[in-house]
Amino acid sequence: MRGHRQVFPSLFFSLLFLMLPMKEISTSPLSVRAQPAMVSGGHHSGHTCLGCVLVVSVIEQLAMFHNSTAKEALERLCNYLPEILNLQGLCYLVVEMFGPDIIKLLKDKVNADVVCHAIKLCNQNAGQPFCHLYPPPEMGLNKAVREASRIVKNSKVLKNIAGFTSICAFPPLVKLCEKIKYIIKNKLPYEDLDGDKFSAFPTLRGYHWRGRDCNEGTTTVYPGRRPDNWDVERDSNCNGIWGVDPKDGIPYEKKFCEDAESKGIILLGDSAGAHFHIPPEWMTAAQMSLKSFSNLPVALTNEFDWPHFSGITGFLNSTIGGWTDSLYLRLHRRNRCNHRDFQNISKNGGSSENLLDLIKSLARNQLLDNPAIVIYASIGNDVCNGKPDTVAHMTTPQQMHSNVIKTLQYLNSQLPKGSHVILTGLADGRFLWDQLHSRYHPLGQLNKDVTYEQVYSFLSCLQISPCNGWMSSNQTLRNLTSERALQLSNVLKEITTSETFANFDLFYMDFPLEKIADEWHKLGGESWQLIEPVDGFHPNQISAALGASVIWQKVLREWPHVLGKENPFNKQIEDVFKDQGGH
Repeated sequence: MRGHRQVFPSLFFSLLFLMLPMKEISTSPLSVRAQPAMVSGGHHSGHTCLGCVLVVSVIEQLAMFHNSTAKEALERLCNYLPEILNLQGLCYLVVEMFGPDIIKLLKDKVNADVVCHAIKLCNQNAGQPFCHLYPPPEMGLNKAVREASRIVKNSKVLKNIAGFTSICAFPPLVKLCEKIKYIIKNKLPYEDLDGDKFSAFPTLRGYHWRGRDCNEGTTTVYPGRRPDNWDVERDSNCNGIWGVDPKDGIPYEKKFCEDAESKGIILLGDSAGAHFHIPPEWMTAAQMSLKSFSNLPVALTNEFDWPHFSGITGFLNSTIGGWTDSLYLRLHRRNRCNHRDFQNISKNGGSSENLLDLIKSLARNQLLDNPAIVIYASIGNDVCNGKPDTVAHMTTPQQMHSNVIKTLQYLNSQLPKGSHVILTGLADGRFLWDQLHSRYHPLGQLNKDVTYEQVYSFLSCLQISPCNGWMSSNQTLRNLTSERALQLSNVLKEITTSETFANFDLFYMDFPLEKIADEWHKLGGESWQLIEPVDGFHPNQISAALGASVIWQKVLREWPHVLGKENPFNKQIEDVFKDQGGH
């Protein structure tokens, strides 16, 4: 479940927004997510303001927790960042520009909201409210910002704030800036850098997203295809099974997989499916360390998504809490011939409309490949947006019907005969407010001063909320949003009863949020523990793993033919080929 823009960037990504020229971010033609909303009509985006407040908050809390000065806290934060890609050098360069003013203001006990307005990274037009995360100072925000602005009136930073482009001219940062600009401009590359849909590289839409390529030099070798000549001489489908049994001369692929009903799993979804996650350790002073930021490069190059741990295509042991369970792992255990046959075609901000473009990156050949199970799961973005008039910008039932029919028609033109498509309904996001609004956000845990209600309000004020309809104190609005979500789910349900397609059968299931919560309660957990703590919006690792179990059991119970039969040769495959080539 994901709103129309990227919010809650990591601390490092916040630094990028502070450093990079605004035009590099705001003119990206590829992703709505890369086009931040403007704050009160100024030159600085809502994301820049958010990034500033997050970074200043962390600096202040690091100083408090370690009983140090703001300057020492800034240095500590930079030292936590990995040296790879010269991230520490980048941090120190940004600190050199902004540090003196931040230190000066924090020394006067000015809070993060006031600091960021004073150094012009948050802005306000006449007649517009001050966007703030923390409770206003006793003197009021207007007066506090005016006084803080006088303190930094002659700031070298403020005089040169429009000249950030010069940073990328510094020789040590030229290559890094180019990489950053590439990531921002090509937020959704869909394919690896060589233009192939499968890759032996993990991130940048590599094998964290699709089964790992076992021969990048050959376009006819990739996960999911039917074996070429029963893979007598090479592993053409990357499932690790090839060669001939010397005992009887029968190719292993033929012996073990010919009647196994092999099929892959494909997710077409949003950031919930891509598994958006920002580690809370990145915003919690007591938990920050060099180790806690060690996964930052992976997160950055995966768009802050963790598909390799997701509930549909996850395959690695989770390093972000909870555990990994997925439909792919279960399908693989059911039939070892399915090894590596998965595709996570999801994006942050995915909706029924923009998934029409995303689906073009699907890799399935009707003549050469095995059938596939496709999970269509855009569970929030058709009702979620950051618009003040959010209801007016929600997808209508008519639009939903048109978008989904076009998607299914495209799938019918690409999927091999015998495939299956499962449409998943939208979530009921009232769960978010009900479970979180009065709890403390990671930023508020040290001083007990920031609740999720305050975070939701701040994001809404900046016009970058992932979901104004559900992340709102307005109960009527939350109910209206859920009402529209139910209407759109009913559209999906109706399509499964009225439409048929030549190459796949079609099913519908509700998003199993209640069942996931029930399963977690049985394990002794509480409902709020199923939500990502930093953004207060996405299902977290526990929710993803439990969701995989719930969905699998439903499909196994109601549509067992979708999963195919259990392969009787699984033990022999494991004995002969061990891990089948790994992932």
